[in-house]
Amino acid sequence: MTDVVVELRGIRKTFGGVVANDDVGFTLRRGQIHALLGENGAGKSTLMSVLTGLYRPDAGEIRIRGERAVLRKPGDAIELGLGMVHQHFVQSLRHTALQNIVLGHRDLPLLPDWNALRAQVAEAAGRYGLELDLDAPLHTLPVGERQKVEIVRALFRGSSILVMDEPTAVLSRQETKALFEVLRSFCADGGAVVFISHKLDEILEIADHVTVLRRGRNAGDRPVEGLEAKTLAELMVGRELDPHRRQPGEPGDVIATLSGVSVIGPRGLPTLTAIDMEVRGGEILGIAGVAGSGQAELADLLAGLKRPSGGTLTLAGVTGRSPASFRAAGVAYIPEDRIGTGLAGSLSVTENLILGSYGRRFARWGLLRWKAARAWATERIAADDIQCPGPRARTAGLSGGNLQKVILSRELASEPRLIVAAYPCRGLDVGAAETVRERLLAVRGGAGGGAARAGGAAVVLLSEDLDELLRLSDRIGVLFRGRLLRTLEAGEATRERVGLLMGGAEA
Repeated sequence: MTDVVVELRGIRKTFGGVVANDDVGFTLRRGQIHALLGENGAGKSTLMSVLTGLYRPDAGEIRIRGERAVLRKPGDAIELGLGMVHQHFVQSLRHTALQNIVLGHRDLPLLPDWNALRAQVAEAAGRYGLELDLDAPLHTLPVGERQKVEIVRALFRGSSILVMDEPTAVLSRQETKALFEVLRSFCADGGAVVFISHKLDEILEIADHVTVLRRGRNAGDRPVEGLEAKTLAELMVGRELDPHRRQPGEPGDVIATLSGVSVIGPRGLPTLTAIDMEVRGGEILGIAGVAGSGQAELADLLAGLKRPSGGTLTLAGVTGRSPASFRAAGVAYIPEDRIGTGLAGSLSVTENLILGSYGRRFARWGLLRWKAARAWATERIAADDIQCPGPRARTAGLSGGNLQKVILSRELASEPRLIVAAYPCRGLDVGAAETVRERLLAVRGGAGGGAARAGGAAVVLLSEDLDELLRLSDRIGVLFRGRLLRTLEAGEATRERVGLLMGGAEA
């Protein structure tokens, strides 16, 4: 056990009535990249916040290099050589990279010698090939460079144990590969890494060992060598996932028609040009395209948030004029930005679940009937497995997967005629993503309805995941530079053919 650098034993942490960690433990060894895997809300970040002194456990023991540790604050963890790189960077954008790296350092004098500090930081970064423009204001740096700042800050503080919380969530594949090289070099020098993620392929690529959490408890702990993604996925969600393609839908009546629709963007340039498209009930129409091809504009059009600059958009025989008229005509919208657009984080789960329908369902003489609203919200929470303390809980405190469940529950409850789903699985773990897909297909419904495609609704699914589009869609339309190049039936759509069209080839 001489190479053990961290042991967590029987950790328990609760928040009100919610148990985030329940008798959880794992062991990290020197030179090891140890993955911590789990669905959104499984307790991964909470456990690491306990390890790094952000939270104090209600029960359990932390041992660092064989010695029992009591971490009352993050500074205690830093003193013991632990450094955490948060998923959401803790940075001052108006200060330089160098200033962000040395900020809060215990030995920083009142009047720093910036030349000496620059040399020390450059030496710490250079050991692992982390090249940075230390004098650049942080707001001028791309996200990959900003993550380097977080890593170099931990190295500058002398961290020998790095905790990486969803480090690849905002990185390109090239940036991810570069990060992996840094982590391998760090471990080769005797460091150790806890790698929090829900991306199975990355864990199989980078980790030596994996601990799986499910609903706050240990669900598995084993070496990565020889493991398959399917095994990890089933440990995460506690059930076997269906890898097969869905059954074809039964197309019904036309729900929405776009005829020669164009949209002019804020700079006076076209973002959509002469779009002709029909969406039918009982089908999923997938929309593929590289970033910036007009997907966001198309989603906003179908949800009534934008109006065509040219052409006509007709919904269920009525030409819509406002978001309210689209919603009244039976449009549900699952937006790309679930936090900024889909939900109001400062409001309760109940308030978010009744948004858009409280006037019709829960108001009398202009007053909200809170008892009825909370009772209905409690039914939705149970039926759609929304993990939260209760209907009064603030939505901002939920995990990404549970935020998406709130949106799905609200939008599908009214049994809409058209569902516009923009990147609904982005940033979700495999279990939460599977739940979203099942709801769109209506493999299983929630309380109060939610029939989706199987109930005759039309679904427009915008996704950057070709496998997801090929698996779910009855037809796939491909956008390229604001034009709809072609719409393929499910039987004629392949990765190669869709990929060529995304690149502008008239395949």
